Amino acid sequence: MAAGPALAVKKNDLVTVIAGKDKGKRGKVLSVIPKINRALVEKLNIVKRHTKPGRASRQGGILERESPIHISNLMLVCSKCDRPVRVGRSRLADGKKVRVCKKCGDVVD
Repeated sequence: MAAGPALAVKKNDLVTVIAGKDKGKRGKVLSVIPKINRALVEKLNIVKRHTKPGRASRQGGILERESPIHISNLMLVCSKCDRPVRVGRSRLADGKKVRVCKKCGDVVD
């Protein structure tokens, strides 16, 4: 099975939303779903789920939870610049691949 393209965001990254109903908000990436190019971001893209009582949850009702956001609508926040930046790729002297901030050139990983 061939690996897909490397994504700009990873789990535990701080990202900002650049399009959609949550535009301008920041959050931490909870998980990335590379197969569909989406990510779950903490407390963003909240949707209401109508659930019936079942074995897992004794009580039904309307639950609010995060829904995946397309990765093209997210930008990584550089820890040094403290602003949304594009991400480049670079190799260190030991041959390890790292993500690099396009604004300041600082290593993100």
